[in-house]
Amino acid sequence: MFLIRQALPDDLSTLLKLAKMVHFLNLPADRDLIAAKIARSRRSFAGQETNEREREYMFVLEDHDTGSVVGTSCVIGRVGWPGWPHVFLQVRRREHWSRDLQQGASHVTVEFGTEETGFSEVGGLILAPGYRGHRERLGSLLSLVRFHYMGLHRKRFLKHVLAELMGPVTPDSQTLLWDYLGRRFINLSYEEADLFCQHSKEFMISLWPRGEIHASILPPDARALIGKVGEETVPAKVLLERQGFKETDHVDPFDGGPYLAANVDEIPLVKATRAMRLAGFTSSGLGQTAFVSASGKEHGFRAVRCACSVKGAAVRLPKGVAEMLGAGVGDRVGVTVLPDAERPKRRKRRA
Repeated sequence: MFLIRQALPDDLSTLLKLAKMVHFLNLPADRDLIAAKIARSRRSFAGQETNEREREYMFVLEDHDTGSVVGTSCVIGRVGWPGWPHVFLQVRRREHWSRDLQQGASHVTVEFGTEETGFSEVGGLILAPGYRGHRERLGSLLSLVRFHYMGLHRKRFLKHVLAELMGPVTPDSQTLLWDYLGRRFINLSYEEADLFCQHSKEFMISLWPRGEIHASILPPDARALIGKVGEETVPAKVLLERQGFKETDHVDPFDGGPYLAANVDEIPLVKATRAMRLAGFTSSGLGQTAFVSASGKEHGFRAVRCACSVKGAAVRLPKGVAEMLGAGVGDRVGVTVLPDAERPKRRKRRA
């Protein structure tokens, strides 16, 4: 069975290895930055982080049979505030027409922008290669548990939530869009610029030119990356779209990946999440498939996807699942009954 729990200091080395597999802004391959994120996450899960700008929740996926951490994802409580803006490229389509020539053209433009009103963000989803394509749909598990947690702690998150999807990059983690656009104004490599944004965004605001830039001046290969996602990111995009996320007209200024957004209160899994009383135990494999979680001083946040029996405001779990969560009869647990589309595929029994 697979367990999702909050990240702990002992996970640092594994999280660093995972971060080196994919270039993510909200999970940089930097030991000190990841250690700081784990510390913020522990305070946030414990409800001790009073500053909403510092709230961050890092989840890890553990193969309970081996004890190995094989994936991670996160929710950031707030992105964008005065003095620390969210930066983006706004994409527009402009139509031009010549009356004398009786012909015209349509051009895509991008314009650098900032936003300080704030929103929450989901991101940092990485699954170890050996566990991708698993019949338990582990990528889905890591993605959707974030909405389960948001449903249990709605007041910790803002009205809107953003998902920044990674654009296509080369095998050496570079992108032609940055090489032919961003680097023309900022003399840093893609990785250097993205990492420096962890400390300051002033350089982006000061050095990126104002006004619209016609994408037609870029080489076709670079222009084609605007608003596109990498091949490995397509399943994550589909999952988010099923939860009501929609593409915006904003893209990432570094790799051109699209930003998807949703109203938190309208996300189906957030609406479906409730706190229930653990009324007792049931046979394994029987009942509805759901996310079930518990939070305690000893283990912190823990969650599994399992079959359970829900009746009113009470739930019954397999005894082994309750023990894994550290929950006893009478305790309050979080429950999100999952629709068929989000359940793992089961092997058919041979006749």
